[in-house]
Amino acid sequence: METLTEVVRSSKQMKIEGFSLTSAMLDGEVLTKRRWNACGYTWEVHVLPVKYSEFSGNYSIALNLYFRDEVPKGGNVKATFGYRLIDPTANLKPSHGYSPVSQKFKQRSGDCHYGGALVARSVLQTSGYLKDDAFIVECTLAVLRELDKNATTHRPRPADDLVPSSGLNHHLGELLEKGTGADVTLVAAGQSFAAHKAILASRSPVFMAEFFGHMKEQRSPRVEIKDMEAAVLGAMLHFIYTDSVPDLALDRPEDGDGGVSASAMHTAQHLLAAADRYGIDRLKLTCEDRFHDGVSVDTVATTLALAEQHGCYRLKAKCVELIAANLEAVMATDGYKLLTASCSSVMDDLLMAVHGRKN
Repeated sequence: METLTEVVRSSKQMKIEGFSLTSAMLDGEVLTKRRWNACGYTWEVHVLPVKYSEFSGNYSIALNLYFRDEVPKGGNVKATFGYRLIDPTANLKPSHGYSPVSQKFKQRSGDCHYGGALVARSVLQTSGYLKDDAFIVECTLAVLRELDKNATTHRPRPADDLVPSSGLNHHLGELLEKGTGADVTLVAAGQSFAAHKAILASRSPVFMAEFFGHMKEQRSPRVEIKDMEAAVLGAMLHFIYTDSVPDLALDRPEDGDGGVSASAMHTAQHLLAAADRYGIDRLKLTCEDRFHDGVSVDTVATTLALAEQHGCYRLKAKCVELIAANLEAVMATDGYKLLTASCSSVMDDLLMAVHGRKN
């Protein structure tokens, strides 16, 4: 019988309390566990301290995923499980977390996906993610499911040109512009933006924690966004509602001299930082692509510092390559002086790239 497949994803934020108790717990002893009905199955997440080295007393906080359901005989459920730390105050960007690895769950209930370490206890203890002896973890589960083709409807699919566009981005954009039904006001640099908590939370894990977690913003109709310009907040909200970014013109020369508008560069830099701060990965990648296409000898050093700071690895590689090919010209720019002073961690990468070109 012919089958089709689909990937179903689900995310859940969990507040883990009692971190201090882990110092008195045994290796592998469960601190807490939560049931999770997701992707058509029942799962259970265990949070526990794990000592990865027999000769080291440094414990890490780890998460394991248990399958608590049944599948058809002879079948299995293929899933990936990832997780990261979330700072509900948005002062820290979401952590890189644990990279998900695929796992097959068999028919028997109780199959376990042994996850990896989320963070070392000593690191979490001194980080901003730990507040009042508690921390928040965002878990993401993706399940590959098989579909019976015979169970699908055999009505012929209409031609694309006969089906009108949903216009969802246009309608949501109007909702943002008019403020209809808004239940929260975001304020940046004295400028106010009427918005909707549910829409913001659906697009950003940080907003989700703020409005539907254990934060004061859950009840507040007015939230001040500190250290962000009004134009940047407006651009970020525009993306959240419409899934599109205003034209930053980073890939077009200014006045025909091959440069980039300083205002466009400034806005794009801060927008990328905002996307990183609020965990809006698609916006971050979009900004990275704009920089990737528009980077020049004059801006490459500043762009490299930005890429290093916010984990934009593809953009970083492009910048390193461009600097290695134009080292003398780049070294004469003000951006290069700032790069060497504020981002020394990339100098080894630059030296290796220059050495590779010479060989």
